[in-house]
Amino acid sequence: MPDRAIVVTGSLNMDFVVQVERLPAPGETARGENFQTIPGGKGANQACAAARLARGNPVLMIGRVGYDAFADHLRASLAAAGADTSRIHGCRRAATGVALIWVDRTGQNSIVIAPGANAELTPADLETERQSFVSAACALFQLETPLETVAAGLRLARSGGALSILDPAPAQPLDAGLLACVDLLTPNETEACLLAGREPRRISLDEGPELAEQLRRRGPRAVVLKLGDQGCYYAGPEGSWHAPAFRVEAIDSTAAGDTFNGALAVALAEGRAVPESLRFANAAAALSVTRLGAQASIPSREEVEQFLAAQPKS
Repeated sequence: MPDRAIVVTGSLNMDFVVQVERLPAPGETARGENFQTIPGGKGANQACAAARLARGNPVLMIGRVGYDAFADHLRASLAAAGADTSRIHGCRRAATGVALIWVDRTGQNSIVIAPGANAELTPADLETERQSFVSAACALFQLETPLETVAAGLRLARSGGALSILDPAPAQPLDAGLLACVDLLTPNETEACLLAGREPRRISLDEGPELAEQLRRRGPRAVVLKLGDQGCYYAGPEGSWHAPAFRVEAIDSTAAGDTFNGALAVALAEGRAVPESLRFANAAAALSVTRLGAQASIPSREEVEQFLAAQPKS
């Protein structure tokens, strides 16, 4: 699907990031350092990743921001990555979304989000962009905007023939009707457990096939379980594959999953086979965790290709 667009519908946030020795307990005041404001939001992160990694496929971002300085910064960050920001609309009813992020010395994080204008993105907003979905190769969604808006976008993608990719984050229950409109569901362990009605816990590779098939029975055409340092597991009509993670020194896991999704969309839009697409997405995500921040951590196409070229042949 060369030259067809990758459309990302979702959130734009300004991230306030502080590094800490360890994540504070409830009621505890912890000392932090290296405070930064970094463009983020799951939708914008995925758009940024796709734009930095794409060759020939334009990337369009659909979302809402407030009328404030954060909005200008977020638009500029995406434009610098190469994304089309003309579908990001201002909202006078709410400020631009923000996220407060603590990152510990192991790279694990704790995040609180105030959605602001992201909560004002409506199905009507997406209807005005119907033609964007018709001409798309892939359409990416997450759950930091209203659920009815996500559902409307998935229906538009299905009617337009775009491959829909849903990152079910932040974790929340989803009904079968919505999942039936999803081509590729990409949960992490916590999200997969919630959707499968299980207690959140670490998922072993041995459990991957059964859990993925359980989620497929709920409606999506295919599932990619994102298993952190274990890599990812794919189950779909073409077959099933495990793609191992690349070993790197993690500094900050913020936006690793978003980078994975953006990279996966790029690879699939280019017509790559699923195993190769998963390897490309794993490489982009691995590079992202070696750097601090959300969009600031997303690698370029050249960096990913150089990283892959340096890996042992399997």
